[in-house]
Amino acid sequence: MNNLQNKVAVITGGNSGIGYATAKTLTEKGATVIITGRRKEAIETAASTLHVSGVVADQSKLPDIDMLVSEVKAQFGKVDILLINAGITKLAPIESMTENVFDEIMNINFKGAYFTLSKFIPVLNDNASVIFLSSTSATISPQNASVYAASKSAINAVMKIAALELAPRRIRVNAVSPGPVATEIMNKIGLDAALEEQLVGSIPLSRLGNASEVADLITYLSGNESSFITGSNFLIDGGQSI
Repeated sequence: MNNLQNKVAVITGGNSGIGYATAKTLTEKGATVIITGRRKEAIETAASTLHVSGVVADQSKLPDIDMLVSEVKAQFGKVDILLINAGITKLAPIESMTENVFDEIMNINFKGAYFTLSKFIPVLNDNASVIFLSSTSATISPQNASVYAASKSAINAVMKIAALELAPRRIRVNAVSPGPVATEIMNKIGLDAALEEQLVGSIPLSRLGNASEVADLITYLSGNESSFITGSNFLIDGGQSI
């Protein structure tokens, strides 16, 4: 089921977390996978471990996106699966948000994601699948996450319009919105025992998600089994947003 043999998949931000887990799952399903990331050592290590191709690229910089598209086209031709996953999470109250942090979040999470899609469209195969990694933050409006939530809300809007624009080529565009998932990014925002207890308390299923569970959903949306699904945002959050 969901055989992805002869499919070419590009995953931005694929050296850790959900991107890494998805690269692993897609590879196991037979896809040829290319992962990207800003940290050269991290990308090389992940690519070697996963037996995939790695490209160092900063998705907040348009020249890096151009380079990535050119390299993928030259080496692999057309792309069948595009997971736009690269992103950062930084939290602050609206009152104390700085312009630098605002720009950093928006440049990676929204501008980078937008132009990754834009510049990859010419090298997408007809019937390709594009998945944006969004967040339930765009749904539940958590305090201190105003800019992060706004960046993901913007992605959700673009996803729907892209689904309409690309439908004539039967290219499907969807979003996956995880709730709290036990990944490296959680440690970066200061996950400790107290915060984890608070998060788990907000989730009806009473646990954090696993990156592999999100990867399974992304993999489903990548294959032919989901060929009648486009323009949808899938919440995978243990019921947190109910």
